[in-house]
Amino acid sequence: MSASTKRRTRSRAWRFVVGALVAAAVITLILRATVIDLFYIGSSSMEPTLNPGEGLVVNRLAYKGTEIQRGDIVVFDGRGSFLPYQRANPLDSMARALRISGNDSIYVKRVIGVGGDSITCCGPEGKLSVNGKPLEEDYVFAGNNPSDLEFTVEVPADRLWVMGDHRSISEDSRSLLGAPGGGMIARDRVIGEVTDVIWPLESRRSATDASDTH
Repeated sequence: MSASTKRRTRSRAWRFVVGALVAAAVITLILRATVIDLFYIGSSSMEPTLNPGEGLVVNRLAYKGTEIQRGDIVVFDGRGSFLPYQRANPLDSMARALRISGNDSIYVKRVIGVGGDSITCCGPEGKLSVNGKPLEEDYVFAGNNPSDLEFTVEVPADRLWVMGDHRSISEDSRSLLGAPGGGMIARDRVIGEVTDVIWPLESRRSATDASDTH
């Protein structure tokens, strides 16, 4: 085989490898944008259910044709509720789409109330109540009260009331009582449902085992 033929063969091989890598990256991006995504926990607000540094699987299709349920753990875009609406920087948006940059507007919390619910803290038993029914919240961080802040809210249609499981430190819907929107999350800002913890490997588990607040 001549030297020029060898060079052409190596060139074709490299083009194939590069093409395969690009195709794999594109497929991964499409899947993460439409079906399954991965996020990492950066705070302690959802302890003990989710811990800092853990990697999560988020099902983006969970609510396609299905209603969000009380007790679901959701990932959502906090702009317009937890954060003001912001004009996106094109470079930042591209970096986030490629998953090479963090996103400070993304939150993970537990859904306590959905549209039409009346939520009160706290009832005669010292528990949160939804529509007059006390909640059994075994997932709340040990030693925490259901809420140190008393409140009564009515959740509008297509909105959600969310709270962290580590109630004493979580900044959630309670933190925005009295602000525009009252701490309610728009239904269409939900990215998906947290279904599993996959990292670290020794901590792999379902994230839906302790999600019943019905």
